[in-house]
Amino acid sequence: QNQVTDTNRKLQNEGKELIIAMEELKQCRLQQRNISATVDKLTLCLPVLEMYSKLREQMKSKRHYPALKTLEHLEHTYLPQVSHYRFCKVMVDNIPRLREEIKEVSMSDLKDFLESIRKHSDKIGETAMKQAQQQRNLDNIVSQHPRISGGKKAKKEACASSDLEVKNTSPMSEQDSGILDVEDEDEDEEVPGAQDLVDFSPVYRCLHIYSVLGARETFENYYRKQRRKQARLVLQPPSNMHETLDGYRKYFNQIVGFFVVEDHILHTTQGLVNRAYIDELWEMALSKTIAALRTHSSYCSDPSLVLDLKNLIVLFADTLQGYGFPVNQLFDMLLEIQDQYSETLLKKWSGVFRNILDSDNYSPIPVTNEDVYKKIVGQFPFQDAELEKQPFPKKFPFSEFVPKVYNQIKEFIYACLKFSEDLHLSSTEVDDMIRKSTNLLLTRTLSNCLQNVIKRRNVGLTELVQIIINTTHLEKSCKFLEEFITNITNVLPETVHTTKLYGTTTFKDARHAAEEEIYTNLNQKIDQFLQLADYDWMAMEPGSKASDYLLDLIGFLRSTFAVFTHLPGDVDVHSTMSGKVAQTACMSACKHLSTSLMQLLLEAEVRQLTLGALQQFNLDVEECER
Repeated sequence: QNQVTDTNRKLQNEGKELIIAMEELKQCRLQQRNISATVDKLTLCLPVLEMYSKLREQMKSKRHYPALKTLEHLEHTYLPQVSHYRFCKVMVDNIPRLREEIKEVSMSDLKDFLESIRKHSDKIGETAMKQAQQQRNLDNIVSQHPRISGGKKAKKEACASSDLEVKNTSPMSEQDSGILDVEDEDEDEEVPGAQDLVDFSPVYRCLHIYSVLGARETFENYYRKQRRKQARLVLQPPSNMHETLDGYRKYFNQIVGFFVVEDHILHTTQGLVNRAYIDELWEMALSKTIAALRTHSSYCSDPSLVLDLKNLIVLFADTLQGYGFPVNQLFDMLLEIQDQYSETLLKKWSGVFRNILDSDNYSPIPVTNEDVYKKIVGQFPFQDAELEKQPFPKKFPFSEFVPKVYNQIKEFIYACLKFSEDLHLSSTEVDDMIRKSTNLLLTRTLSNCLQNVIKRRNVGLTELVQIIINTTHLEKSCKFLEEFITNITNVLPETVHTTKLYGTTTFKDARHAAEEEIYTNLNQKIDQFLQLADYDWMAMEPGSKASDYLLDLIGFLRSTFAVFTHLPGDVDVHSTMSGKVAQTACMSACKHLSTSLMQLLLEAEVRQLTLGALQQFNLDVEECER
């Protein structure tokens, strides 16, 4: 028993250390298990925290689309594994708020984008119109030299545009490169594409974000509503637009810029805008633009500004047609503006003709050498074999207003032709337009100017005679004007609907008016002389010669008819023509004089008269006969 007790004590003493060691081992095992469990839990938690940190980082650097993707991973993949931790609950509660924040920030980006394109649509439109202009110039060059091919350039443009599509349509493009990268291009450098000027990534990002958040429809409605508002603002023309061409240019640039952006959005997003929406906007734009142009162009009285405006409208129409918008109504409206252009031209030429007629000296053009002769023949179609044979110095039969008026009619025709360029009209339509306008110029503008000169006070007989000669030459030149129009429009005068020029009637009417004025003038002069007649009806003896007033009158008539007989130039035309006028004038004068003398004799105041007075009167009548 003692032995057992002793052994047990020893065993107990020895076992104490072992128990202590075992306790320590047990404690270590427990710690080891805890560490292992902690490592396992941390392995689950750390990715969650890393993802959350990444999310905050993405939010901070405004990479909202990737942030949304991170948020989705966090919510659906990572957080469910560690959902029982308190920090996870805080994260779960934060997720809707973060989503809302992303939504708001991306919407704010979109608003900035909308504001920016509103400001820069002017520049975008200007660029698009420059491109259209370049394309038109290129087409013209190609049509003139069909072999020249724009192969390299076309390839280059195609590559550039495909790169652009890839770059812009990717919603993952994380870095915004600024809304607009606008640089001033030199004229000779290649014009940047309108899309190159704008970074569309905010729209794509916002669209993707809203699509992911299931609110795409809200986004589409908001975008369309805002753009409609902007369209109305863009289509509101400034009140002083008609004053300068820049006013119109800016207006057009903004409209083009607006639709270029919409067209790009249509082709690079699936259904953010659709064709029906754009067509509806275009219809509204077209009606408002046409109404604005009608109103503002009606204030314009300068033909060169109207012409520049027309070229601008054509470029505007061509640019938008290039983007697939129908522009026929714009060309129809240009035909209305063309009538107004004609009116402004007629006003301008009225002043030109007035100046020419007022500054003319109404005497034949003297030529001292061959050069001057050739110069005038070059300006006006005149051929006269007799005049060519004569030595220098010699005179043309007409005065300076003939070549000047003829050249101004040609200038007017050129001005009309300028307007018809690029209107997509057939040559017969152009020909008809030019002829109608030219007829108005002849029958209304020039005719009025000539009539005013003929009817003005103190017009001399020599001037009237010169006008008769001048109008005869201008009448003859009408066939050359017909040829001139035929040459520039390539429409033969025999064509069915060709309008004839009324030039001949204009010049005939002017000539008849001048002839009438001559007869009237002569009769008035005769009346003035007759007022000096002072017959003594009770004279006993007649005088030895005809009365003084009558001798003066006959002297005046003699010198007047000398003007007709000494007419210069083309013997055949002018002697017969002026001879005819002279004959008629002479007959008219004689008739008027005889009637007036008869009235003198039969006046009521003459109650009685002597034989002497009658013999004196007879002397006067015989002098007239002689």
